[in-house]
This record gives sequence, structure tokens and C-alpha cells, in this order.
Amino acid sequence: MAVKVTKDMTIGELLGVAPVVAPILMEIGMHCLGCPSAQAETIEEAAMVHGIDADLLVEKMNASLNA
Repeated sequence: MAVKVTKDMTIGELLGVAPVVAPILMEIGMHCLGCPSAQAETIEEAAMVHGIDADLLVEKMNASLNA
């Protein structure tokens, strides 16, 4: 079954099921993917902290996974 990224997934959960999206997160400034606080943060929370639209980020990651 294909992975579908949602904005309520934690960064830790996301990287556990779809580690190939790490470069997408890195390119928008999420450099501390392994930090304990980042692991428990949702994609939506992390996007908000970095001034990124969570819906667009999720869309980009899902497009990458489906390519």
C-alpha cells in the first residue's frame, strides 16, 4: 500500500514510513529532522514554525511519493 502523507503525521512517523521525503523537508529549512522535539512535531506544526503552508508541503511530498 502506498504511503499517503497527511499534515497530522509526526515528523518521526513520516520519516519512518517515507524517508525519501527528507530532502524536501531539508530544502525548506527543516534541518533538525532527528531532534527529539522535531520527531514529535506534526507536519502542520513544523510547517507553521517554518512559515510554510502545510497543505502545499503535504501536496509536494505526496506528489514526490507518487512520481
